[in-house]
Amino acid sequence: MKVLIVDNEPLARDELHYLVEQNSQVTEVLEADGVVSAQQVVDKEHPDLMFLDIQLTDGSGMALAESIKNRPNHPYIVFATAYDQYALDAFDADAIDYLLKPFSQQRVDDAINRVAKFVKPIRPAVGVQRQQDNPRLSLTNDERTIILQKDTILYIQTQDGVTSVWAKGGHRVVSKQPLTSLLKQLDPTQFIRIHRSFAVNLNMVSELQPSFNHTYELTLKDGSKVPVSRSYVTPVKQALGMQ
Repeated sequence: MKVLIVDNEPLARDELHYLVEQNSQVTEVLEADGVVSAQQVVDKEHPDLMFLDIQLTDGSGMALAESIKNRPNHPYIVFATAYDQYALDAFDADAIDYLLKPFSQQRVDDAINRVAKFVKPIRPAVGVQRQQDNPRLSLTNDERTIILQKDTILYIQTQDGVTSVWAKGGHRVVSKQPLTSLLKQLDPTQFIRIHRSFAVNLNMVSELQPSFNHTYELTLKDGSKVPVSRSYVTPVKQALGMQ
């Protein structure tokens, strides 16, 4: 299931992103920060489900839901907001659920599972396990394909639609492939997401330090430092054997 999160607050998107991707029925998580960007993602990516905030910087989430509900194959809408006074209006807009912040894993799972009953399951890609077991990673860059040994990768960063894979020796490979797509080709026991913009090779981690506002920072074996956002602190500690 492809899920779109629409919220103008980066921290709120980050936290909901983490909860959504914990559900095994979710295959991809997309993000938008407003009405216009959400419409663009819907037109291009055709998500199955949209978690939608009510008040957005450039307009109303309610108006957005009303504008797309009559489109063929429109995404199912789950309002995810801090405002409880719009619940009746939400169901008039054909919303399938209404979640109030702060979100819990159980409520997010309930909403996803409710939508999953109506969404045709996608057949798992053939050879996913084979891709993860392959010691090499292929990265497309314009007309070139760069081959990296997976065990040399330090971390992966995505920014403004560009993904950078950093490897030993300061080697950097730039690709248009999304971070989520690359992670599907990597062993999930070795490579994990630590931030909505970063994933790291756990075997390259040498230190974990507290940072500001309940976040953390990882130091890698080459001295690189990468952020761990608040939503990912617990799974990162578990993966490092700290809990």
